[in-house]
Amino acid sequence: MYPDRNTVEQLRKEYSAGCRVKLLKMDDIQAPPIGTEGTVVHVDDTGSICVRWDTGSGLNVIYGVDRCVKI
Repeated sequence: MYPDRNTVEQLRKEYSAGCRVKLLKMDDIQAPPIGTEGTVVHVDDTGSICVRWDTGSGLNVIYGVDRCVKI
């Protein structure tokens, strides 16, 4: 289920481009290890947080499925 426009805008304010995050949960076989840090690139229209992980991965944090925290 996709978030509404207000939720996406809230996510964009909270996770603005350039802020740092730490991965708490990601249900993907190619996910970086829990605790990996990265830099937010942007939040897309589906509410996914697009992150450039310090490991070199570019997997997005999917809204309502994965979890990260701003550091």
